[in-house]
Amino acid sequence: MPRPRSEQARQAVLAAMRVALTEEGYSSVSIEGLAAAAGVSKQTIYRWWPSKAAILGEALLGGSLPGADVALPMTDDLETDLRAWFSAMSASLGDAEGVALARALIAVTATDAELGAALNEKLAAPIRGWVSQRLALAVSVGQVRADVDAEVIADQFVAMASYAALQGKVLGVEQVDALVGVLMRGVVAPDSTG
Repeated sequence: MPRPRSEQARQAVLAAMRVALTEEGYSSVSIEGLAAAAGVSKQTIYRWWPSKAAILGEALLGGSLPGADVALPMTDDLETDLRAWFSAMSASLGDAEGVALARALIAVTATDAELGAALNEKLAAPIRGWVSQRLALAVSVGQVRADVDAEVIADQFVAMASYAALQGKVLGVEQVDALVGVLMRGVVAPDSTG
């Protein structure tokens, strides 16, 4: 019968994973390194988690994900709001932690589809919420066609920001303008003047 987890040891391992992810990147994280950083034995870690992906998943699910909390005030200008959102998201994912997160999500999803789906949902849910609210506002004032699927648009937001993070770069003003321009051409109501 496995011994119950020590909450202090568990938190130390999860904290060690978060630090290692940022400093070393997911591919360099090892169970040995985590054990040393957390002050526990490898056997203790293996008793609690089957893999480093499982540790990462628990660490990320229990903590905050960079970029997931980007939500900006909504103005009466959809294009301005979208530019501001893309810029803020890109900046929040453009640092070392954001790059490590994007790469780790891909690695975790490749090894544990269920865990990857949970992590991706945690990242995407707040984004979907903001996009849905913003597009609903634009639809209500006639700026956006009523048939636009906010979830599809939100997934595009996540994909673009994640791809930039994966490459380790912040989207520049020109890139943000081009992205928003393409998006607006696809969603704007034909008779909209806004």
